[in-house]
Amino acid sequence: MKEFSYTITDPDGIHARPAGFLVNEAAKYESSVTISKDGKTGDAKRIFSVMSLGARRGQTIIVRVEGADENAAASRLEDFMKSNL
Repeated sequence: MKEFSYTITDPDGIHARPAGFLVNEAAKYESSVTISKDGKTGDAKRIFSVMSLGARRGQTIIVRVEGADENAAASRLEDFMKSNL
């Protein structure tokens, strides 16, 4: 399992458009990808799970990746978040 934390920098937080992009990016990998914030966890491959976390600017999320391609998935998702969230 790979895990990393990320602090949201987008002024609007994880709203619909970046959530959709994140779901599309996570779906490229076989590994399971979850996002947690304040004790709530959601499946990063499901837009409603991502949106339900209500992640806002300045809040920190924890991303966990587990599976056959976890190294590549975690690395790419962290890069994606730095560029888009």
